[in-house]
Amino acid sequence: MSLPRSAFGAPPPGGRRQRPGEAGSAATARSDPTHATSVPLATMAGLRYGALGLPLAFAALPLYVLLPNHYAAQLGVPLAGLGAVLLGTRALDALVDPWLGRVVDAGLARPRRQVLAAAAAAALLMAAGFAALFFPPVAGADALLAWCAAALIVTCLGYSALGVLHQAWGARLGGGAAAQARITGWREGLALAGVLAASVLPGAAGIPAMVTACAGLLALAVWALGGAPYRAAAVSAPATDSADALLPWRGAAFRRLMAVFLLNGVASAIPATLVIFFIRDRLQAPAWEPVFLGSYFAAAALSMPLWVRAVARIGLLRCWLVGMALAVAAFVSAAGLGAGDTGAFLAICIGSGIALGADLAVPGALLTGVIQRAGHAQAHEGRYAGWWACANKLNLALAAGLALPALQALGYTPGGTSPAGLAALALVYAAVPCVLKAGAAGLLWTFRHQLDIR
Repeated sequence: MSLPRSAFGAPPPGGRRQRPGEAGSAATARSDPTHATSVPLATMAGLRYGALGLPLAFAALPLYVLLPNHYAAQLGVPLAGLGAVLLGTRALDALVDPWLGRVVDAGLARPRRQVLAAAAAAALLMAAGFAALFFPPVAGADALLAWCAAALIVTCLGYSALGVLHQAWGARLGGGAAAQARITGWREGLALAGVLAASVLPGAAGIPAMVTACAGLLALAVWALGGAPYRAAAVSAPATDSADALLPWRGAAFRRLMAVFLLNGVASAIPATLVIFFIRDRLQAPAWEPVFLGSYFAAAALSMPLWVRAVARIGLLRCWLVGMALAVAAFVSAAGLGAGDTGAFLAICIGSGIALGADLAVPGALLTGVIQRAGHAQAHEGRYAGWWACANKLNLALAAGLALPALQALGYTPGGTSPAGLAALALVYAAVPCVLKAGAAGLLWTFRHQLDIR
């Protein structure tokens, strides 16, 4: 009788039978941390694992884009007070991620049903907070600000718990470069689908439909996760490691990968922060906003399978370097665009969207390799995922904190027509990110021997 096969097609270690959907044991992960097979992750298994990325990304876009305008323009909340609330809650959200990582590590040592129950509770928390944000039952600026702060904390706590769990779950499945690229590809590819849906639904069907869809997608995603591949066994960690939230930072490879990730992330977050200003003021083409944004994210989503295949041929690190080079080549010409250059900018959106596919498919897989080589597989993935999530949020904060004051100092004002101000916008939007991206590529090449896995 043949042995049952794991999520990646490998027979289970030691001849032990496995439950359907359960990956290999922790002992295998420790003895061969980059264990992978030639059989790809099945389509249904990939969909079930990656499905949670869709509602998380679907909710993130309204939280960052729609929420400020909803409270300021629709509900009449003063901008200064709203800005303070958003800054404070997002800072708290980023700081709580490493703690959530430790909670997730402890949770993933428990049976699957308990993990799913916790995921369902986090999803319920997130859905309730999300609905409360857009339908406040109070009036008056002070009451609305207090309600916004409380609801945003609840929403972000559920969102962050699910996000850290999702990444740690995938990292625990193990595998080498190609296997982890497939896992990351499913997660990030479905997240892009969520971004595309969130960019269309509020305008087409309204905020009530958006909130209802978010709750429904969360319920479906948690249900799907119940049938996803799951590595149930866990390695017992020493008590000192168990209590050490800074454990990932002890490894030089993690610090080096984080340096690349942060620099590359800021390079990507600056254009994301300024793109609406660039389209409206520099290109003077506000009607093209949905086309530009849709083409960018669609190109990223469609390119994901190509990047996953490329990983099998040239490896993770070289794929990321190619993506960075493509991003610079595609984006550098944006600095020279002016009013009416919609066709050229559309081509830039498509090219940089393809490059985004590498940014989404590769870094998370490299992180899994760092965890495996550090000997922390099946024990501390949550800690790493927590710090990774914190860095993601720090990227956005740094981009806004650096780019917006710089633009003001250089003479740009939103809606203005000053040639000097528009030139400053083009410089900060396009040229600065290219320099940062090139610096990230240089760092990645410098650290290649410590980070590359096959």
